[in-house]
Amino acid sequence: MKLVKHLLDSKGRDIISIVGDASVLDAIKTMAERSVGSLLVMENDELKGIVTERDYARKVIIKGRSSKSTQVQEIMTTQVCTAAPDQTVNDCMTTMTERRIRHLPVIENGKVVGLISIGDLVQAIISDQQEEIQQLEQYIKS
Repeated sequence: MKLVKHLLDSKGRDIISIVGDASVLDAIKTMAERSVGSLLVMENDELKGIVTERDYARKVIIKGRSSKSTQVQEIMTTQVCTAAPDQTVNDCMTTMTERRIRHLPVIENGKVVGLISIGDLVQAIISDQQEEIQQLEQYIKS
């Protein structure tokens, strides 16, 4: 079974973040430029929260707030669910499904070492299943 650390090794450990006092407009621009659906909200090396496209839609657009004058810290999620590098992909998939979230920061020794998305997990599970199918086909042929 694939672990989160294996997933990070293959996808990379880039952390795309923003500060809490940045405008929501800056956050949305960064997400668009980097083709991501969330940003970690960091202060120095400390995780303060996460801001997602969903936060933007529900807490800015629907409420008629200004993207320019609203700060990220006003709409970010502060109770961030995280993963550890030694957790399995399946464990993370269960967590994401139960909590209805799409992104998990990966924390090791109190530091953010990466971010995984539901898409990353789906790809890893499909890859594992394809490998298992190939092994079974080889076993049947022998």
